[in-house]
Amino acid sequence: EGELQHAECCRDDEADGDDKLAFLCEGEGEIEGDSKADTPDVPPSTDNTPQCLNKALEGLSSRWKNWWIRGILSLTMITGFFLIIYLGPIMLIFVVMSIQIKCFHEIITIGYRVYHSYDLPWFRTLSWYFLICVNYFFYGETVADYFGALVQREEPLQFLVRYHRFISFAVYLAGFCMFVLSLVKKHYRLQFYMFAWTHVTLLIVVTQSHLVIQNLFEGMIWFIVPISIVICNDIMAYIFGFFFGRTPLIKLSPKKTWEGFIGGFFATVVLSFFFAYLLSQYQYFVCPVEYNSETNRFAVECEPSNLFMIQEYTLPAVVQNAKTVNLYPFQIHSIALSTFASLIGPFGGFFASGFKRAFKIKDFADTIPGHGGIMDRFDCQYLMATFVHVYIASFIRGPNPSKVLQQLLVLQPEQQLGIFNTLRNHLRENGMLPPAVEEAQ
Repeated sequence: EGELQHAECCRDDEADGDDKLAFLCEGEGEIEGDSKADTPDVPPSTDNTPQCLNKALEGLSSRWKNWWIRGILSLTMITGFFLIIYLGPIMLIFVVMSIQIKCFHEIITIGYRVYHSYDLPWFRTLSWYFLICVNYFFYGETVADYFGALVQREEPLQFLVRYHRFISFAVYLAGFCMFVLSLVKKHYRLQFYMFAWTHVTLLIVVTQSHLVIQNLFEGMIWFIVPISIVICNDIMAYIFGFFFGRTPLIKLSPKKTWEGFIGGFFATVVLSFFFAYLLSQYQYFVCPVEYNSETNRFAVECEPSNLFMIQEYTLPAVVQNAKTVNLYPFQIHSIALSTFASLIGPFGGFFASGFKRAFKIKDFADTIPGHGGIMDRFDCQYLMATFVHVYIASFIRGPNPSKVLQQLLVLQPEQQLGIFNTLRNHLRENGMLPPAVEEAQ
């Protein structure tokens, strides 16, 4: 019966003049889709491990060789990460944007390789066009929100900011019209699949990257700690799984074990707690990142908020020896962040594993020896970025005086004067305006 349904499905597709995609004609009884027709035309990953490293490790078994390759490359990437942090916020923004573009390229390339034989018109051109459109929208919003003083000085920027959303919509609409004009008979269904493929990729990659940058502007600690927590959990889970792993965790990732999952959770919570304590002591990490119009540079100087000032907490009555403990409030928040990164964050990796299994590929690319592509390293980071953004908006963020001031500077002079008079009257009514200032007024 399953084979009959399969044949009828394919015949229907032929009658409609649509593409005969194997995954559309799978019988209900096929769970894994192991038939030959279901295997996409994706070339296997190549080993791009440096020759010097291969030669140094040639006497080891494949298991230990992979251990050393992953370890050495992980330490290299971590060192590079801290070097970029040292270079400042602007460099971090460029790095996030570069990673976003590379992740988008890896996912779109999979779609292109799988369906390249259909020779779809404008597929890659439109994919990159939509990437530019979405980035223009998001980065334009960032400029409007955080660079108000710069916008006030530059007249072309004032025009672009004022009509930013209309311009963004018009640019996207042009791409939408190009897509409609590119539709070709017998490829309609496949072209709409690719249109959806591109937009889901934009949703996963570009939107999350924008949230990463939004988190960065709240303070570098909201950028560094979440990313470090995910990296820590990945390393700790791998170590515990490598040495103690016995019980499989999930079928999507056969190498993942319960021992690695649980060990990674406890290690991540403990390490993130102390890492949060370390960073909370420095203004450079805890202050919001703001643009200084006088120096034309990003400034990270402020009076630290209560979140980053030592507080005394009373311990539960069950603790006999110590009744109170001094902590930074951010350390408590770090427990929530590390718990999410350890228990929910890995599902971003499981999602990516399911995606790769669907297309019979091992990695998204072979950019990093022993690790795969950039997307293989950032599959959990994007989920974490969304959580951190929601967490800040729900539990941390209050009114931002700097942002309010920037919005006021964009208003017309008479509007600014009206707000000034309203604020002055309010301060007088509450007895907050000094008498000397009151007399001068």
